[in-house]
Amino acid sequence: MGQNKKPQEFEIIFYRASDGKEPVKDFLDSLPVKMRAKMLRTIVMLQTNGPLLREPYSKAIGDGIFELRAQVATDITRVLYFFFIGRKIILTNGFIKKTQKTPASEIEKAKVYRANYLAEQETKNDKI
Repeated sequence: MGQNKKPQEFEIIFYRASDGKEPVKDFLDSLPVKMRAKMLRTIVMLQTNGPLLREPYSKAIGDGIFELRAQVATDITRVLYFFFIGRKIILTNGFIKKTQKTPASEIEKAKVYRANYLAEQETKNDKI
């Protein structure tokens, strides 16, 4: 009877492009082992805490796009994501950060992936 019940976690979804590629999975696979492990731990923290996860692990970067942050020594990586209905978190793209500012091209990519995802969800709902 004394089972500890976890609060409901968020569902982590890796965005899948129309060609079947999953940019975040490909990105994670390309990382050195230590960095991959650190980013995976950060993703688990996001799954547990959702929008309550804050800096230094997560930061809103505007227009509903957020970044997950991981650092090993001087290497800095980011994974961009957004929230979706039903406690879902969609991981869109990842990159190695070279400057202080998140590249606009990466933010734009996340927005395009989000628009594609939303359109796909709408199409699924129309078929029901």
